[in-house]
Amino acid sequence: MEKRRYTISVFTEDRVGLLNRVTIIFTRRKINIDSITASVSEIKGVHRYTIVVQESKELVKKVTAQIEKQVEVLKAFFHEDQEIIHQEIGLYKLPTQSLFLGGKAEEIVREHHARILSIESDFTVVEKTGHPCETTALFNALSPYGILEFVRSGSVAITKPMKTLAKYLEELEKEIELN
Repeated sequence: MEKRRYTISVFTEDRVGLLNRVTIIFTRRKINIDSITASVSEIKGVHRYTIVVQESKELVKKVTAQIEKQVEVLKAFFHEDQEIIHQEIGLYKLPTQSLFLGGKAEEIVREHHARILSIESDFTVVEKTGHPCETTALFNALSPYGILEFVRSGSVAITKPMKTLAKYLEELEKEIELN
């Protein structure tokens, strides 16, 4: 069973403790979560969890089905990288002097299409939006200049297939009416 990167999108009601119950499903199966984000979705009252894992397709299918059994979960989908558009944000805090002495660090920031968010007397904050490999590449390039702090968000993703959650909910509603 070949492990690949999968992004699982979970659409839920806004309920306290639900994210914990979802993550326990991964813990019980000893699946490491590479990244997880939670946000509101395009539908009022519906939240979205975006979970990234490296696993086999069979196991991801089982986990997704188990997540959907949670009462407050409306729908869960899983996708491979080529089926989604995804990004993350990396924030880098550097000593201000390292950015402007010699100019090399500033050049690296420009080469990586990053931007400077804040310049203070003792530190500068740089932001890079991109794929995980891009935020990692900038981290590696800036490391010799003394990164004081580094943080990156989990991946946020939207799917390329056009079937939206709203369309799925509409179909589900019609199915319920027929029964």
